[in-house]
Amino acid sequence: MTTVDPEYAREAEREARRARLFTRINKADSWFQVLGLSWITPILKAAAGDNPRAQGKEIWRLLGVPLLAIAAFLALWSALAPQVQTSLGAVPGPAAVWEEAVNLHEDAEAKAVKKERFETMVAQRNEKLIAAGREDEVKTIAYTGAPSYYDQIWTSIQTVFFGFLLATVVAVPLGIAAGLSPYANAGLNPIIQIFKPVSPLAWLPIVTMVVSAVYTTDDGLFAKSFLVSAITVTLCSLWPTLINTALGVASIDKDLVNVSKVLKMDTRTKIAKLVLPSALPLIFTGLRLSLGVGWMVLIAAEMLAQNPGLGKFVWDEFQNGSSSSLAKIMVAVFTIGIIGFLLDRVMYALQSLFTFSNNR
Repeated sequence: MTTVDPEYAREAEREARRARLFTRINKADSWFQVLGLSWITPILKAAAGDNPRAQGKEIWRLLGVPLLAIAAFLALWSALAPQVQTSLGAVPGPAAVWEEAVNLHEDAEAKAVKKERFETMVAQRNEKLIAAGREDEVKTIAYTGAPSYYDQIWTSIQTVFFGFLLATVVAVPLGIAAGLSPYANAGLNPIIQIFKPVSPLAWLPIVTMVVSAVYTTDDGLFAKSFLVSAITVTLCSLWPTLINTALGVASIDKDLVNVSKVLKMDTRTKIAKLVLPSALPLIFTGLRLSLGVGWMVLIAAEMLAQNPGLGKFVWDEFQNGSSSSLAKIMVAVFTIGIIGFLLDRVMYALQSLFTFSNNR
């Protein structure tokens, strides 16, 4: 009978635990990358004892260098901002912009409390009328107070997603058709080349007039301003998805196409089982580009048309011309950039879930 060295057994157990830990870290790394938090991986590996020196270099590259760049940007901004005078005064530095961000947050909280009090008052009034048997006098009264900064952010996010979904519904089927049929591709190509470069500022007056003529009701599911902004987003953002979908479908391995012919797949089965799975990486690349384009287009459309949202907030502050307007506009600029980054991360997360592509 062979005796097992207890120390050897404990060491083997430690190595097994360590191996399981690194396996978990490597699995989590893909999601850290999706979320833009890839610097967490070398920190975890260094904490687990995996070559601290090499992991330290990775931490410096992924976290230290970006933080240093941000610090340098803030220092340069702080130094140069007071030197630039505008019609609204000196360009605000980081501290002034942060102060206005805090003010906007506090203002949003105050407006939320005010709205809640109004809705409570209306509800209590209606309850009293029902209790008195005067149901015919019960009314739903909408709150008409000025929207908060967070309300405008939420309006813009809703609008861009609605326009983006409309663009996807239009672009993906057309892209599949263009990728499968050379005749469809020949027919769609000139339309794409003509309308793809058109600015949202050119589309906006046309969309406004069409929506005003067609959408005549004031009690519809959507407000006219919402539809104008969303359709403008759709018209400007569908092209990247259409082009990438067509390219992805046209790039399918010819052997797979021949297999589908041998199996005598009908068109629907061919698209569902062969075309879409093979083309998904490029389709999602197009969707990410489309969402980014749509977000930029939306801000311009809201500014020009004075539709509710972040674009209108920027334009109103520019027109306001108060001493704090420029700082508020810069808060909105950072908000727009951060939301754009988060929207791209959302699309990348979906791409990681539905495709096997490692491209970022």
